[in-house]
Amino acid sequence: MIVQRTSVFPASRDTVFQKLRQLSTLQAVAAPYATFEPVRDAATAWAVGGTSAYRFRLFGCIPFGTHTIHIVRFDPDGISSREGNEHVPVWNHDITLRPLDDRHTEYTDRVEIHAGWKTFFVWLWARAFYAQSGSGGSAARILWIPARAGRACQRQWRDCCATSKPAENRLEMQPTTLETASPGI
Repeated sequence: MIVQRTSVFPASRDTVFQKLRQLSTLQAVAAPYATFEPVRDAATAWAVGGTSAYRFRLFGCIPFGTHTIHIVRFDPDGISSREGNEHVPVWNHDITLRPLDDRHTEYTDRVEIHAGWKTFFVWLWARAFYAQSGSGGSAARILWIPARAGRACQRQWRDCCATSKPAENRLEMQPTTLETASPGI
């Protein structure tokens, strides 16, 4: 089953890509639906060919096994990882970054899920996860938007990358979002 979500972020592709390089961004974006705690010497920055393991908890409290992430592509145009754990053996995640202009980037998450009889339930959870993370929710927090960005911004920026910016300049953009979901491929 496939979950796909597209958002437009008010930042350059390079800004979005730099944020995606860090484990801390995944951790901020995943909350509160999931937490990723590094196992042993897991990567805190992603690189092609790297494989890392994380203790995965649903909603931050329900143990859901050790989640492994193997990076197969990592460049400014997009990221591909082959992921999985004991309960969801296949979580193939592709991110596409497409610059719309100097200050806007189209960001698409596409996840292929295979979990046996649990696939439908995992797919429902993934739809909810990507709905909250891409539609002005936690994925928008990977960006720092200047205060002069105007009415399109909302005052919500409190975590992730905004901690080093003055409070009056911390804003979150409500990105434009398109969603497609396919119950089977």
